[in-house]
Amino acid sequence: MSSSFLIIGANGQLGKALQAQYPDARTADMDELDITNPEALESYDWSGISTILNAAAYTNVDGAETQDGRVIAWNVNAVAPANLAKIANEKDITLVHISTDYVFDGTHEAHTESELFSPLSVYGASKAAGDIAIMQSNKYYILRTSWVIGDGKNFVRTMLELGQKGISPSVVDDQVGRLTFTSELVKAIDHLLTTNPAFGTYNVSNSGDIISWADITREIFKEAGFDLQVTNTTTEDYYRGKKGIAPRPLHSAFNLEKVQATGFASTDWRIDLHRYINKELGK
Repeated sequence: MSSSFLIIGANGQLGKALQAQYPDARTADMDELDITNPEALESYDWSGISTILNAAAYTNVDGAETQDGRVIAWNVNAVAPANLAKIANEKDITLVHISTDYVFDGTHEAHTESELFSPLSVYGASKAAGDIAIMQSNKYYILRTSWVIGDGKNFVRTMLELGQKGISPSVVDDQVGRLTFTSELVKAIDHLLTTNPAFGTYNVSNSGDIISWADITREIFKEAGFDLQVTNTTTEDYYRGKKGIAPRPLHSAFNLEKVQATGFASTDWRIDLHRYINKELGK
């Protein structure tokens, strides 16, 4: 089955996890298949492809606020999904796409799939436009997620590096949510493609309690055995005096009832955090 999959954005955190799950899948990164270019997609050999797994995105939230970044964000996050939706309809391909909590303003404590778009930033707006484009495809799953942790640059690795250097950080305590490990995203993608529930948008993150980045840092240090203090700060104070900073949603947690109703069993983020840290530290 997976030999008929095409993973786009194969070298990113999620792309690497998808390759591990589907080693027989075809892969393409942006330098191999420019999904922002309709002609490149039209000339690609789609024979045998039943499913596109689109893990490609421009995720530099602050970079998207710059003149050059704004153009890249809209091309990769909005134009490219529209191109993929068109080709998917032409070739009768199922399209799997990854969305983000940044399509919302963060005023709802737990986001549902029916919440209306209200992005605060260029990045959020570009991702919302991409979601709308994907919704024009006949067969699609949008997985809306947040706080992704995998094989690449991410928050947990950054905090582990600080801890190993003996640095006691100041971390924001007014942004709350749950971590989403790429293993959880891959498990959800595989579940949806295997069980074939109704096409549409599904919220996917790890389950567990909803806490702040500061408290997650404390959990990281506790798991890693670092005896260091974490100082709470606000998002406003953390970025005070810094230019070009995109606004962040303060509430990033999702209501997971829809995906769980399909039979998907969500994993508590603390369980995956324990596994992740043990692997990172070679325990």
